[in-house]
Formats: sequence, structure tokens, C-alpha cells
Amino acid sequence: MRLIAPVLISCALLAAVPAAAQQATRLDLPTLGETPAQRVARRAAMTPPVLQEDEALQAAIGSDTRPDADVARDGQRRPLETLTFWGLNPGTTIVEIEPGAAGWWRNILQPYAAATGGTYVGVAKPLEGMGVADGTADIVIVARALHNWARDGRTEPYLAAFFKALKPGGILAIEEQRSVDGINIATVASTGYVPESYVIHAAQDAGFVLEARSELNANAKDDRDHPFGVWTLPPARRSANRDGTGALTPEQRAEYDAIGEADRMTLRFRKPG
Repeated sequence: MRLIAPVLISCALLAAVPAAAQQATRLDLPTLGETPAQRVARRAAMTPPVLQEDEALQAAIGSDTRPDADVARDGQRRPLETLTFWGLNPGTTIVEIEPGAAGWWRNILQPYAAATGGTYVGVAKPLEGMGVADGTADIVIVARALHNWARDGRTEPYLAAFFKALKPGGILAIEEQRSVDGINIATVASTGYVPESYVIHAAQDAGFVLEARSELNANAKDDRDHPFGVWTLPPARRSANRDGTGALTPEQRAEYDAIGEADRMTLRFRKPG
């Protein structure tokens, strides 16, 4: 069953963005009419990160203190490549937004910061405080959270809080489940996906500059057509409604597991200055 309906992005939204910014915003985005061949060509054109010889980061990722369940996901979440793309450096002040109880990124970032003389701060409620003085954070990391904020109006105030916390030249790093472009955010956010253009426009409106995007965490198998939204896929693996109805068969469960984790955008923004 299809849970999302295509709605064209407002022409007024694009008209409000300068022509050069429109090109930066729309270039290489996945679109509703994209063919498999076009998708392959688009992804091949993306520049991969150049992995740096950061021994402390490699040690944090390879540490035997990380939970086995975390390590098992490395192949699909690519922590070294993703953090390198975001521009993480030793000795920096790292703010992670809504790290969650499991703390998948925290279990890497916190020991990395400690080993390199940096600072790690996890923030659950940004509007109640960012845990650092204004203008002192080197990088703010947001992983798989924007779909929740888009549903209740938190995106704009949260991005404003991130902008205020970051030092000039600081990085806003985003990983988020990606719908195809041209989808109404009010319709699709409840499925756990958002359009890449929505995230880019929102960050630009907050004052950030889009510096780079990567296909590191893309997944061509994910068609986004799942009975329980993104939570049908690993790692959540929801297999029935909360009342027990609509349960997947073992064959259906295996089919969704074979897709793997969701198709995700990976973006790097910078605060000017």
C-alpha cells in the first residue's frame, strides 16, 4: 500500500530563492520521475570523501567497548566515511542532537572527543539549552530526527538554535531518511522520510550554506513503500500495528529485512563567517 502522495513543490518557494541558490539546492536531487539509469548516473557523479588518517576516530569506531549491535550496523551507516565527509576533527566541540537511549553515534563521538581533547555534548531538548555557550560549537550533528520536527513545527526554531550555538565556520551535519523530491512534507513526514529539498531550504532559511551532499548512505533498494513507514525496515523492524493487526508474514518480514536500512541523505552545511 502507498503511504505517500506526490505533490509538486510550490513554484513560489523556488521563486523566493535566488537562481544560483536554486541550482545548488536542486542539483542531483532524486526526483519523482527518475529512472534507474538516471539514479545510477546521479550517484556516480557525487564526490566521495577522502578518508583522513585519524587514528583516534578509527580507534573509537573499532573499540571493543561498542555494543555488538552497533558494530553490526557499521556496514550500512559507514561511520568513518560519514564523519570524514562531515569534517570531524580532533579536539573539537561536538554537539549531538537527540542522541537517544541507544546512542549509536554517541558511542563513537564521546570517546573520540575524550581521546582528542575535545568536548561531546548530547542535547535532547535544544530549545531548553544547547549545552554550550553561543558561538562555541564546532559541529552540530543531527541524525534521523528531522522527520519528527517537520510534523510539529520544530524545524525552524531548532535550526535557529543550532546556528546560534555554532561558531562562525562551524558545521551542521545531517543524516536523514530521504523521500523522493516533490513530496508534500505534511504527508510524508509521518512515514519517517522527508524530501532532501525540504531540509536544504530549511537550513538555508536559517542562515546556513549548503557546502556538500553525499550518497554515502543511499540505498537504491528502498522504495519507501512500507506498511509501517521507515520503521518497517531495520533496525526498528516493526511487523504489526500496535494493536497486533496487520502483521507481516515471515516472507514479508524477510523481504523488508533484505532492503536494509533506509535510503538517507547525508548533508554538510556551514555557518558563514
